[in-house]
Amino acid sequence: MPPIAAYFGGDENRKTRKSSGGEWRSHEPPRVDGLYGVRQTDNDGTMKSIKGATLALMVMVFVGRAEPLQIMTVSGPVAVGEVGVVLSHEHVLVDFVGASEAGPHRYEVDAVVAKAEPFIREAQARGVELMIEATPQFLGRDPRVLLALRERTGMQFITNTGLYGAVRDKFLPDYAWTDSAEQLAVRWVEEANSGIMHTGVKPGFMKLAVDSQRELSEVDAKLVRAGALAHRETGLTIAVHTGRGANLAQLDILAEEGVAASAWVWVHAQNVEVSNILAAAERGAWLSFDGVRPRSLDRHVEVILAMREAGYLNQVLISHDAGWYDPAEPEGGEYRGHVLLFDELIPRLKEAGLTAAEIERLVRHNPLEAFAVRKRLLE
Repeated sequence: MPPIAAYFGGDENRKTRKSSGGEWRSHEPPRVDGLYGVRQTDNDGTMKSIKGATLALMVMVFVGRAEPLQIMTVSGPVAVGEVGVVLSHEHVLVDFVGASEAGPHRYEVDAVVAKAEPFIREAQARGVELMIEATPQFLGRDPRVLLALRERTGMQFITNTGLYGAVRDKFLPDYAWTDSAEQLAVRWVEEANSGIMHTGVKPGFMKLAVDSQRELSEVDAKLVRAGALAHRETGLTIAVHTGRGANLAQLDILAEEGVAASAWVWVHAQNVEVSNILAAAERGAWLSFDGVRPRSLDRHVEVILAMREAGYLNQVLISHDAGWYDPAEPEGGEYRGHVLLFDELIPRLKEAGLTAAEIERLVRHNPLEAFAVRKRLLE
């Protein structure tokens, strides 16, 4: 029996089903009605509608769709039905030196791969089949590393396009200040269509970042608008390092450009007031409760339960935000693994009452739905 069965109740519950989105190999529990769970059962057995992103996606995306949904991995497109457990926000390599100095001259690919490989295999032993690698350009994004790890381990990876505007713009190149939002979008669309530099690897989402201030700076607002424009052309999800920074303002910019909130992921949302989290969920956004660490477990359980109680569990993403080979440190420094979620958080969630189907939703269905490549536009 594969390791994943321990979380979801065994292979006997797996089946193949068809929908307007194609085939989806999945556990199909009584609580879920429809491909992504348009309805779910309350604890008292009554049915209630799930709010937010899923219903909007069913209306905007699945009606009339003839082809199965796909993600774009470093190895090419993969149907979502072919993927099991996903970690939605991890890092293999991160270089904090700044945009003016960052580059592949600061590390050896083979050294990074050798350091990361045992941790990738450790995650595979927990059933992980796909890691969404969130290191952006000018912070150490390197498709060569991910291709090598894919070749050595079999793990699937998704990389990204976009720019990182947090940390007082330390990681922004000069052109981020002079380009318009339209010009930035052209750069990201080009990578989506033609691949990243000479590698041919296409990004599977956009990774942006804004500063933690209450209002968006001019350059951060431009990045978000560029992301919306690029989404209209590519269908790539827009994952934004936001934390306690301006959040609903980003959704306003997306709406101005005709892009639905379901195309946006609020990265590092776990430490924000629950009322703010729910306000974004109400508009249809994805909430990424990453940063799983021993000291964060109580908080992660709290916010996940709050989303479940409000009917938004189908918009939750969970991951470690871990790894981090650092070229500035001897031998890459301390590499934090990718398994605490399975060893500690999931058991706590099960103790708190989450069912096997709900756990599967968190680590399989939700991230695959969030990062499937398709345009999510307002009518």
